[in-house]
Amino acid sequence: MTAGNKKDASPGLPDPNHLIILANYRMPYGKYKGKYLIDLPEAYYVWFKQKGFPEGKLGHLMMEMHELKVNGLDGMLRKLIR
Repeated sequence: MTAGNKKDASPGLPDPNHLIILANYRMPYGKYKGKYLIDLPEAYYVWFKQKGFPEGKLGHLMMEMHELKVNGLDGMLRKLIR
C-alpha cells in the first residue's frame, strides 16, 4: 500500500461514510430549509446546475445529489437516512 491510501478504501467504490453524510444532510437555508437533500425536487437541482451550485460542502453535496437524481440512483440513499 502506498502512502496516502486508506486501508479500507476500495478503488472505484464510493466511501460508505460519505454516502451516509449525503443521505442525512439537510438544506441549511431557503425554501427547503431543514429538508433532506434527497427530498428536494430534481427541478431544484437542475436549476442550480444551470445557475451554479453554492460553494463549499453544500455545493459539492448538491452536485452529487443532482447526479444521483438524474440517473435514478437516489433511492439507494433512502435506507441510509437515520
